[in-house]
Amino acid sequence: METQKWIDAGYNLIVEFGPKVLGAILIWIIGSWIIKLMLKGLKKALNKGDYDESLKKFLADLSKWILKVVLIIVVLGTVGVETTSFAAVIAAAGLAIGLALQGSLGNFAGGVLIMIFKPFKIGDLIEAQGELGVVKEIEIFTTKLTGLTNKEIILPNGALSNGNIINYTSEGTRRVDLVYGVSYDADIKQTKEVLMNVLISHPKVLKDPAPSVTVMELADSSVNFAVRPWCNGDDYWDVYFDVTENVKIALDAAGIEIPYPHAVEIHKEG
Repeated sequence: METQKWIDAGYNLIVEFGPKVLGAILIWIIGSWIIKLMLKGLKKALNKGDYDESLKKFLADLSKWILKVVLIIVVLGTVGVETTSFAAVIAAAGLAIGLALQGSLGNFAGGVLIMIFKPFKIGDLIEAQGELGVVKEIEIFTTKLTGLTNKEIILPNGALSNGNIINYTSEGTRRVDLVYGVSYDADIKQTKEVLMNVLISHPKVLKDPAPSVTVMELADSSVNFAVRPWCNGDDYWDVYFDVTENVKIALDAAGIEIPYPHAVEIHKEG
């Protein structure tokens, strides 16, 4: 009699939970197959977008875990487990973690945005957050620059993505803005010719866009000329320093004076 009771109880359990268990197993198999297809499609989309490798791996792993958690909740609900409280616990834990890591999450989001929209890439010379340097490494939370004096600069991606960024490399060419003052006694036409000859004779100054020399200002003690050569981004400092040196040599050779401040001394008699 006792044996029959256990047999009946087992039969009732099979009748009640058997279809649910089979359904859960079927959902798990189909769900896992769908997740694989979705992840495969995501990887193809990321590869077409030419995103950073670290970003592609992170997004793929994050998507995989999110989909797995959703599938587990669905399977548990199919078996009959109450998933409402389970989902509430996950949501509460997510909120607590989000509040605790608010700054880090901001930097993470900034890193994702930088890797997706690519305002700069490794090797670019940029100016941001009051710093100037060449991009050395782009990470999820920070971006590392090499400063012009070979110092390492680490910028948080949250502030970086929300602030102004000047990319000196992205356009390929740069204009060097220089200003030189000459005496009021100097001939303007001759001075412009001397300055232009310095520019066109430099091998790293581009012909297109063409360099320009214009009168910029009639200052207190000098006529100031705006000298604007164009060059490739990597040649900026070579052109800047070479042109400055060559201008001094050329103006001296042409007898054109570069004025300098004069002090006037007044003596009061008696």
